[in-house]
Amino acid sequence: MKCRFGLIGKKLGHSYSPFIHNELFKIRKKDASYELIECQKEQLHDQIMLLRNGIYQGFNVTIPYKEAIIPYLDLIDDKAKRINAVNTISYENGKVIGYNTDYDGFIKQLKRQQIDVYKRKCFILGTGGASKSCYWALVDLGADVVFVSRTKKDDKTVSYDDLVNLEIDIIVNTTPVGMYPQINDCPLTDDIIAKADVIIDIIFNPTYTVLLQKKKSPNNGLPMLVYQADAAEKIWFKDNESHNLELVFHALEEMLKDE
Repeated sequence: MKCRFGLIGKKLGHSYSPFIHNELFKIRKKDASYELIECQKEQLHDQIMLLRNGIYQGFNVTIPYKEAIIPYLDLIDDKAKRINAVNTISYENGKVIGYNTDYDGFIKQLKRQQIDVYKRKCFILGTGGASKSCYWALVDLGADVVFVSRTKKDDKTVSYDDLVNLEIDIIVNTTPVGMYPQINDCPLTDDIIAKADVIIDIIFNPTYTVLLQKKKSPNNGLPMLVYQADAAEKIWFKDNESHNLELVFHALEEMLKDE
C-alpha cells in the first residue's frame, strides 16, 4: 500500500517540502506520496483523525501550528517537550506522537554553513515554534541566546529597538517577514544588519531574502529544510541508515534554476 504523508499549515504555496520528500522517497526506495494540507486552526482535530483512521501515515507541521497541534497528540517525545513545539507527527501502535526535527535540522545547517556559535551573542527574531527549536539548538552548542520581539516579554527577550545598543554576533530570522509572496519585506533596518557579524534566515523561498541580500549572506534555510525532512522520514520509516543527501541538494539546486 502506498504511504501518504503531508504538510499541515495555514498557507503553503511557498513550500518546497513535496519536492524534497519525493527526492528522499526515491533515495529510500519508498512508494509514498507527500501533499500540502492547508487548514484553519479549528480543523487540526480533523487532520489528526485522518492519521488515526489510516488515511495518512505521518505529517509535518509548519507555521502557525507547531505549538497549536500539541493538544491533539497522544504523546510528544522528550525533545519536543523541552522545546514545546512539534513539526513531525507519526502514528505508532495506536498513538499519535509528536517530534521535533527542526532542532536537528538547524544544528546540521550550522555545521554545513560552517557557523561557529560557541560563546557568541545570538539574537533570534521571532518567538514562534521554529524560534524555540533554534533557541535550544544554539543553547546546546554553547551560544549566548536572546529572543527579539516587538515587546519585551521576559529576561530572555529584547525588543527590536533594544538592538541599537547591543553587541551582536549572530542574528537568526525565524519570522515569516520576507517570505514569499511578501519578498520585498525585511525585518531589520540597515544599521542593525550592519552590526551583525553573521545573519541566518531560515526562510527558503525566496532563496535569498532581502535580509540576506543586504548582508550578502548565503545562509538561507534550505539546508535546515532538507535535514529536518530527512529526520522526519527516519521516524516515519524507522530508518536509521545514513543516506546521501547531496543528491537531494543537487536536485533542489536544479529545480531552483528553472524557477
